Amino acid sequence: MKYSSDAVEKAIHELSKLPGIGRKSAQRHVFYLLKQAENQVQQLADSLMDLKEKVRNCSVCFNITEDDPCHICVSEKRNRSVICVVEEANDVLALENTGEFHGLYHVLGGALSPLDGIGPDDLRIKELLSRLVDDVEEIIIATNPNTEGEATALYLAKLIK
Repeated sequence: MKYSSDAVEKAIHELSKLPGIGRKSAQRHVFYLLKQAENQVQQLADSLMDLKEKVRNCSVCFNITEDDPCHICVSEKRNRSVICVVEEANDVLALENTGEFHGLYHVLGGALSPLDGIGPDDLRIKELLSRLVDDVEEIIIATNPNTEGEATALYLAKLIK
């Protein structure tokens, strides 16, 4: 169904590009936003712009941050002899929420996936290898338990040995 408002149609189209949001969910979100006060919608728009303007990757671990290096990399409380390698920045958040890991991280930016054209040069593997100095005693490879994640873990294990 096409709406008589181009603005509504455009908003539905743009929201439906988000992962997990189809056209029907996008329509619900658009009509919800239409019912909200203008300042609430503006706050949402401002927060989305802040994401693009303020958030970047840490130059050390490649986690998302507003400060470079990130607060994890500069923390004196972290165990610098352990690096946990993850695929994406949201994996860091999941591990941090457990409160159990106190080392450093390295975000690869994905996993090896030859079918999708993602090879070792497309990930931050060279940067990881440059971080492996004398004071690093342990590398934890915490990739996702799927085909791509397992392939990435095996590749990294062979490379690091």
